[in-house]
Amino acid sequence: MSLQPQPDDLPAELAEPDEPTEEEVELDDEPAPAGPGLLVRCAAELFGTFFLVLAGVAVAIYGQLSNAAGALPVALAFGLAAIGGAVAVGHISGAHFNSAISLGAAIAGRLAWRDLLPYWLSQVAGSVLAGAVLFLTVPEGVAELLRIEGGRRGVIGTAANGFDSHSPLAHLLANNNIQSDVTFSVAVALLVEVVLTGILVAVVLGATRRAASSTAAPYAIGLTLAVAVLVAVPITNASLNPARSTATAIFGPSWALGQLWLFWVAPLLGAAVAALLYRAFAPGAAELADESDDDEADEVEVLPTL
Repeated sequence: MSLQPQPDDLPAELAEPDEPTEEEVELDDEPAPAGPGLLVRCAAELFGTFFLVLAGVAVAIYGQLSNAAGALPVALAFGLAAIGGAVAVGHISGAHFNSAISLGAAIAGRLAWRDLLPYWLSQVAGSVLAGAVLFLTVPEGVAELLRIEGGRRGVIGTAANGFDSHSPLAHLLANNNIQSDVTFSVAVALLVEVVLTGILVAVVLGATRRAASSTAAPYAIGLTLAVAVLVAVPITNASLNPARSTATAIFGPSWALGQLWLFWVAPLLGAAVAALLYRAFAPGAAELADESDDDEADEVEVLPTL
């Protein structure tokens, strides 16, 4: 007879657990719930970009009719709208609201490459929708009241992005009948847009790296956007966002559409440089990006960004 205690003789808490049933095994093997689908995320990007462009461009346009005119109100409008949109839908899409930020996120491994084009289309659609709303709400007499040529398109053009003879400085000199060759050239506009967009994307990637800082990220990014807009408004009317520039180019004067290329090339170039530097120098960023590339999961990492 064996002296080893048998299972029936052991206390209940020391007895070996029962074998899991087939139902329990199936339950444990169930995959974790997936994140928001691509369609939902694109809808969030459309909404956020619509709100961002509507707020910033509306203040730039209608501020001329009140004491809210100037770079500071425009910068605050863009920054505060970015914060509000990020808090509202950042948990759904990452709240990029900016085609350059989406490119930076893809290069840094934060967004699947296959989702980049849908994000871009959603952002442009939201921006164009905001431009259409503003175009339809500008009264016919506003252009004459502000002494602007071109009717509604001329009014929208005051918020359009431009360089050289269509930089804000050139318009200011013309409106005050000042004869001067001083202006911001295409090279200056390109440099400013590349540098400021690169800084914005760098802040986005850094502020959203750790979950512990996610609650502060929208505020850090929104304030960075506001400062960048303050710097760029006198030079290019502050694009930093290809989707934003597309709306005012479509509904503004013809020159805005002709200069739109720079406000796609420069922000995307700045975003790419910032993301590559982030992958090269941020601790663990390259490994994180490589894991994301290999994963091919459907869900995107939730980033409370612009």
